[in-house]
Amino acid sequence: MATFSLLAGILTGLIRLQGDVLPKEPPTFDDLFAGVRFVRDNPAILGTISLDLFAVLLGGATALLPIYAHDILQTGPWGLGVLRAAPAAGAQLMTAALARHAIKRRVGMRMFQAVIVFGLATVVFALSHLIWLSLLALAVMGAADMVSVVIRTSLVQLATPDAMRGRVGAVNFLFINASNQLGQFESGLTAALLGAMPAAVLGGVGTVAVALLWMKLFPALRNVERLE
Repeated sequence: MATFSLLAGILTGLIRLQGDVLPKEPPTFDDLFAGVRFVRDNPAILGTISLDLFAVLLGGATALLPIYAHDILQTGPWGLGVLRAAPAAGAQLMTAALARHAIKRRVGMRMFQAVIVFGLATVVFALSHLIWLSLLALAVMGAADMVSVVIRTSLVQLATPDAMRGRVGAVNFLFINASNQLGQFESGLTAALLGAMPAAVLGGVGTVAVALLWMKLFPALRNVERLE
């Protein structure tokens, strides 16, 4: 990982811009929140970013994998290893499929459908006592999440003007990191109060509910037809 990170940094440093770089005015305090205002005033981008925030916040069942491996599936360390690898395997397979067959129509609806599938697969994983079913559910979760990530990242980038892309990207990055960390906290807290299985089920159902609610709140996002 360190080697690839170093290589990525070196290659990024070799990138050279073509054309003249326009002089920039000194940044002001108002510029600090320009990205937040742009996201707030653009329903499609606001819906995209906030959907990921709440879906991952509620659907963080992967934080409970050690409990499932030890207490529910009773597989031990090897089971925990394959359980952790399953979402990545599903995401990798979906990446290969999307590289071959791009999503060309109804991309907004496809993103909502992917989040709903993620939530339903979370419920299946939460209720499973079979290792093969748990692995399948986790792989589906990884694949569905990859569809959502590809569409969400593309929509945010393409719908943002060049002058705002860095600031909007910073807001998006903040939301993504907050959702992952807070989602794990939420899963652990709920598991401590209700137990691991009810916490995971509640998270999956909550993810589906958020997706359905966001479809009503953000019709502009739901009706996005193409990425171009």
